[in-house]
Amino acid sequence: MSRRLATLLAAGTLALLTALGVASPAAAAVSREQKLSVLSSWTQTSATSYNAWNAGRLNKAAWSEYAFDWSTDYCSSSPDNPLGFNFSLSCYRHDFGYRNYKAMGLFSANKSRLDSAFYADLKRVCATYNAIVRPACYSLAWTYYQAVSAFGSVAAVQQADIDRAARMKARAELAAARS
Repeated sequence: MSRRLATLLAAGTLALLTALGVASPAAAAVSREQKLSVLSSWTQTSATSYNAWNAGRLNKAAWSEYAFDWSTDYCSSSPDNPLGFNFSLSCYRHDFGYRNYKAMGLFSANKSRLDSAFYADLKRVCATYNAIVRPACYSLAWTYYQAVSAFGSVAAVQQADIDRAARMKARAELAAARS
């Protein structure tokens, strides 16, 4: 996404939220309800939710009054780009949801949805790759999702899982090259 498009999306999101009474750029302080409303809208499973969060990420200054925690370690100790599949921003949004809901004391009630949004983000990433290697990407997406769902972190992804997907990808590429 171009920087200009991201800025326009962020401005449009802010304008919409302002019109709905959820956000006010001139407000001195953001209420807990306003912060939760934006946090919820940015952590749903849809591409629209992801795009709104990403626009906010690219224009953090417009959201500074919300005091969101934008810190991330991306995919923790698991690869951010396993086998060349770029999972970085999916992991970043997942961290964003976890950290901000924990800070608001509402993590447990939202963990399942945050993990589902993470999986939806990963599948959207996989959908951008060639159909030949896509099954390997989906396999890794499922592995990353299972790790966060069960353990709360993708750090639980094992090298054997990545190796299995690597073999799947290599076989698919070899078969495609032969045809």
